[in-house]
Amino acid sequence: MPALSSPDTAARDGVMAQAIRALAMDAVQQANSGHPGAPMGMAEMAVALWGRHLRHNPANPHWADRDRFVLSNGHGSMLLYALLHLSGYDLAMSELRNFRQLDSLTPGHPEVDVTPGVETTTGPLGQGITNAVGMALAEKLLAQEFNRPGHSIVDHRTYVFLGDGCLMEGISHEACALAGAWKLNKLVALYDDNGISIDGKVAPWYVDDAGGRFRSYGWNVIGPIDGHDVDAVDAALTQAKGASTQPTLIICRTTIGKGSPNRGGTAKAHGEPLGADEIKLTREAIGWSHEPFVIPEEAYSGWDAKAKGQATESAWTTVFAAYKAAFPELAAEFVRRMQGQLPAGFAQLVVDSAVAAHTQAATVASRKASQLALEAFTKAMPELLGGSADLTGSNLTNTASTPALRFDEAGAPNGGRHINYGVREFGMAAVMNGIALHGGYIPYGGTFLTFSDYSRNAIRMAALMRRRVIHVFTHDSIGLGEDGPTHQSVEHAASLRLIPNLDVWRPADTAETAIAWAIALQNAARPSALLLSRQNLPYAPKSGLDDIAKGAYVLAEPTEVGLKKKAQAVIIATGSEVQLALHAQAELARRGIAVRVVSMPSTSVFDRQSTAYKASVLPAGLPRVAVEAGVTDGWWKYGCAAVVGLDRYGESAPAPQLFKHFGFTAQNVADTVRVVLSKSLRSKRK
Repeated sequence: MPALSSPDTAARDGVMAQAIRALAMDAVQQANSGHPGAPMGMAEMAVALWGRHLRHNPANPHWADRDRFVLSNGHGSMLLYALLHLSGYDLAMSELRNFRQLDSLTPGHPEVDVTPGVETTTGPLGQGITNAVGMALAEKLLAQEFNRPGHSIVDHRTYVFLGDGCLMEGISHEACALAGAWKLNKLVALYDDNGISIDGKVAPWYVDDAGGRFRSYGWNVIGPIDGHDVDAVDAALTQAKGASTQPTLIICRTTIGKGSPNRGGTAKAHGEPLGADEIKLTREAIGWSHEPFVIPEEAYSGWDAKAKGQATESAWTTVFAAYKAAFPELAAEFVRRMQGQLPAGFAQLVVDSAVAAHTQAATVASRKASQLALEAFTKAMPELLGGSADLTGSNLTNTASTPALRFDEAGAPNGGRHINYGVREFGMAAVMNGIALHGGYIPYGGTFLTFSDYSRNAIRMAALMRRRVIHVFTHDSIGLGEDGPTHQSVEHAASLRLIPNLDVWRPADTAETAIAWAIALQNAARPSALLLSRQNLPYAPKSGLDDIAKGAYVLAEPTEVGLKKKAQAVIIATGSEVQLALHAQAELARRGIAVRVVSMPSTSVFDRQSTAYKASVLPAGLPRVAVEAGVTDGWWKYGCAAVVGLDRYGESAPAPQLFKHFGFTAQNVADTVRVVLSKSLRSKRK
């Protein structure tokens, strides 16, 4: 039995919980939109965690050693907004009144960098708990890397609220199994077990033994407990802190819409306003006599975390000052890493890597070119934390500086920087988001491009959150050969290019690959996807390297193949098809036809360039032909007269046969240019 609070404490806790219920139902009612049930049901859970355990400072939401709190069931966002407002964050009551309205700080689902105190953007269920796994992993690895005896500057916990929907989503299995394998003992998840989803009582379709499931992952499981008993939740949290090698799941039995006489415990409390009449009845039932958005001083004083938060951070600042005095270089490195700054020598490192690639002019697969670039970057940048979804030997994401990450029986990491995620592409992508959100590391992870579909929603979330996460997608086309259409990406490059704020690179050789990595690492507010070949690609000779970073550049003018005349057409190509473009240029030159070849490793980066630069690469009036071993739709926006592409699935056969079979030959590209020029000439005569 948990220790019972004094009558005064119990009364204060009650007022604190009812304040959350009132704000949740009033804000949803005012917006005529939202989810009041989850905040009302989790109110006492929040009192226990935020009122008695969470280490945070409302005056400094970005304090490095704060506890992280993730609301994985993000539809219950009014719980988090109420907590932030009541505990003293810079979130005025006017923002709560403006819930779900344009330009408010209280969007429908929590969004990082919009609302002070929000650690991650949640809403797509299951991804919040997965982000939290990434955060907890980052904390553990940073602690191992930076803490020294008597100096613990990294020592915080990651707490998560999650619901039935999060546990139904398959990504929760991927992530929570990894959390157990990684022995993330500072990760604590509180499961809001209310038995209700949008469609009603979940019993007919959700029969999981959640406790048994998490025990099988190696988690410490507490409960079920009464989620409306603050003391019981408090005791469970205290117990969870004692776990030395296991993450903890606390199963909290709750009533959705707690306090609502007619909607509590039903799906009607889940995703719609309670209604004016029911809110009136709820106020009477919970003894809340205050007008909407009016909070009594008793509730504010109970929730106020400003003084305690300031004292907690000040104590840490004292610890960090002693650490800095004893280990000045480590302290400076920690600050740099947590601020997301690149090392001082990064610019020269990029130059050296690109020049070395250009000088060596190696013929290698672009996945190997990626590994060569990574060898240099991972050696100089300890913040690079790599991994692969069970395809390390194919993705080539490991380097000499990144041994495999392992944990001993006590849960201590071995200093490795390459993660074996197992066959968990979606989990890997969302864990990387959590690592990036925590700070201190730049995560990258690999799989086959065709499996980017598994990862897609987490990639989208990284783009939405503006986080530096790097995806290494190898085996990028029919060029992978015999594995056939199940593994041959056709639509994936075009599909990824549709995601706003995601840079997609498909480099043609070692220099383009090195620069793609450099730009991805520089992009502190943008994720990147590198699409890489399985097959070897010859180096494309070039007169300079500077313009590669602009996403597209003039690779070869007609003079490169002996024609001293102006270009009559432009061939645009990416990746492995750049060589086809160059060979087609030579073939056309033999017929006296002058063609410019443009390599466009990143359409997204090129699209951000100035109008003048884009016009210099793709001059007006010159017919354009694009070449890429994928769907053609995305190329018409460049004013192409023709596209040599692939608007169907591939076949199982050796790659050279497939390229010939589908028309990816220099002769076909040259013939396509000739046809386009012929049509253009006839059009001008008319």
